[in-house]
Amino acid sequence: MPRTRRGGRRTASVRPAWMEKPSRLGTAGKAVVVTLICIATIYPFLTVISTSLSDSTDIANANGLVLFPLHPTFAAYETIFSGGIVTAALVRSMLITVIGTLCSLAATVGMAYGLSRRDLAFGRFILLTALFTMLFTPGIIPSFLMVKQLGLLGSYAALVLPTLISAFNLVVVRSFFMGLPQELFEAARIDGAGDFRILVKIVLPLSKGVLAVVGLFYAVAYWNAFFNAMLYLNSDMWPLSMILRQYVLLGSPLDTASAGEISAPSQAIQMAVVVISVIPILLVYPFLQKYFTKGVLTGAVKG
Repeated sequence: MPRTRRGGRRTASVRPAWMEKPSRLGTAGKAVVVTLICIATIYPFLTVISTSLSDSTDIANANGLVLFPLHPTFAAYETIFSGGIVTAALVRSMLITVIGTLCSLAATVGMAYGLSRRDLAFGRFILLTALFTMLFTPGIIPSFLMVKQLGLLGSYAALVLPTLISAFNLVVVRSFFMGLPQELFEAARIDGAGDFRILVKIVLPLSKGVLAVVGLFYAVAYWNAFFNAMLYLNSDMWPLSMILRQYVLLGSPLDTASAGEISAPSQAIQMAVVVISVIPILLVYPFLQKYFTKGVLTGAVKG
């Protein structure tokens, strides 16, 4: 431990607070705070799942939100999937998310790699133009007019092309690429490799972390997007996010024909739709969680 001299005496320097051993009271306080945060996080999920599995009696006794169903039933899920509307919307959302994420990743990686090269002509101007879009958005009416002029109304391309590249994700990926060792690029060029081969053979294998993070950002954005779908798509083309909005917020029925066949409370059906919309992201997130700190911090700090 370093020492300093005060008045002819050698005294030990004071250690930072984070290096000191926490007291029992501090440890107990941290445990209480973490427990409260866990309860506040888990309670809404547990309530939604329990309500979706409850019958009308349990929901009536609990005033709409059930914590532990006494008479569990899958009638709400049977009602949803027998109607076909939610199933079709779920398939649409999956296709939009997968195709949109792949297209956005390809466009972001290509543009970020080009902007990471210091010899790119007008590279700084292009980067500032991209950053300008992050600070100033075009607005609803100009965006709608642009989509209309391009002939994208009533097509799923209207959900992908206007939001193909996110300026934030572009900056993160570009910063990560600039932090890679330049000696690798120089050695590859000496061996006769071009930019495309360098990108595929060298850059992408070293960028799995940041690509996983950015890909999840794009996937969540496409999966949850409902406003563009409401503006640009017909009701028979709506993804799951719009079905969720219509039923949960407006109380619109999903399918009147199937609703009469299986008796399920409206609250249970609403919560079942919420569960179905959340499950795909929850299944993907744990596999990519380990990349978040490595991918985001490395891409944001370096460069």
